[in-house]
Amino acid sequence: MSQQYPQNQQPQGWGQQPPQWGGQPPAPKKSSAGKVVGFGCLGAVALLVVLGVAGAVLGGTDSGDDAGGGVLEVTASPSAGAKEKAPEAEAAAPKGAEGDVKITGCEVMDGTGWPKADVLITNRSSKTSNYIVSVEFVDASGKRLADAMAASNNVAAGQEVEEDAQSLDKVEGKVSCKVTKVTRYAS
Repeated sequence: MSQQYPQNQQPQGWGQQPPQWGGQPPAPKKSSAGKVVGFGCLGAVALLVVLGVAGAVLGGTDSGDDAGGGVLEVTASPSAGAKEKAPEAEAAAPKGAEGDVKITGCEVMDGTGWPKADVLITNRSSKTSNYIVSVEFVDASGKRLADAMAASNNVAAGQEVEEDAQSLDKVEGKVSCKVTKVTRYAS
């Protein structure tokens, strides 16, 4: 004889076993590492966007003339190994942030062949400022061989700071160092 059971019911004792020694083990907890990583990346991207917008707004207000009217040049020979000094007097000093920056030396490093410019930043504004200076290295014909950047933060009003703009591009022969852009914004 067969016993009839209602649909989806099994007789007692069949199917799931009763808990033993303290019951069933707890279900493993779901890891939220994916959420943490995802939101962390999203936060980093959002921060970069905000900083980029703030830098564009602040950097564009006090950068001065971008026409390159006060580009300074210094020539150095890689075989000489010694720095040549920039001319002391310029006909007309550039206005704005470009007037705050002067190349005081230009050389190609003997061991590496990397060009380097010595940059003197003098904060002529009335506020403590941050500076980003772009420098390019060109040959005698004016062809760009390399470029580099120098930066300095929290330069007090009237303060002078010396920085290096060093490229990691190997160059040969004589080079000239030119300041191509200066960005200054209040700290």
